Amino acid sequence: MIAPDGVADVGYHWTIVTGLKRMNPNPLTDSDLDRLEVLLEGDVFGGDAMRLDEIQAILCAIVSGPVPVAPTIWLPEVLGEALAANESDPWVGETIELLMRLNNSIAAALMADETIAPVLYPVDETGEAYDYAAWADSYIFGAGMAGDWYELAGKHAEDLSELLEPMFMLNGMLKEDVEKSGERWFSPAEEARLVADIEENLPVIVQTLYNFWRNKRSGGTVVREEPKSGRNDPCPCGSGRKYKQCCGHPDKLN
Repeated sequence: MIAPDGVADVGYHWTIVTGLKRMNPNPLTDSDLDRLEVLLEGDVFGGDAMRLDEIQAILCAIVSGPVPVAPTIWLPEVLGEALAANESDPWVGETIELLMRLNNSIAAALMADETIAPVLYPVDETGEAYDYAAWADSYIFGAGMAGDWYELAGKHAEDLSELLEPMFMLNGMLKEDVEKSGERWFSPAEEARLVADIEENLPVIVQTLYNFWRNKRSGGTVVREEPKSGRNDPCPCGSGRKYKQCCGHPDKLN
């Protein structure tokens, strides 16, 4: 199997290069992404491979996180159980090559503070709405692959919770938790406005989460745009619940 430029070829156990100039020597084109979509639907994966939007979200979380997640971990997750049995298949090899290039493209863009344009699919055949919920769900899944983000955030766990709030708003988990507790939720108009705002700003939200962990790794200061919420303060998401019972709850990520 031939590895992408700049990575070591050891089957699909590839290591990711470091350094901005080397990280993205061969960025993906639109035709590459189209080809990757076709490859992911290949019979060799038995229908278990994730969609491109889900994989992009997972990789955004992985390259942003506090601990490296090796391709040996995330490739089987996104391609399914058939990967191990079909590693030598040329179809699988081409798929992995493009996925590694996608990973490196995402890492290089976030490192350069170039916001990522999310890959999105329509919710249904009408094409009137896009599946932001699946993207947010996949991002949260990718974050969990690195361990407990809240624990790894240490004293900045509450800051992280606030940064992740939009993801839990998009995937519906926040609404579900509030309604289960019998507490007040937004009116349909308020909810629609908030969700639309989050959808529009998703690239910035993803970049901000990357910057949070970059600052943590470098020992820098976590930059906040709003005053910090105390554990017993009302949650800034507007649910009406205490922060520690809402977006600040550790179970939100794991």
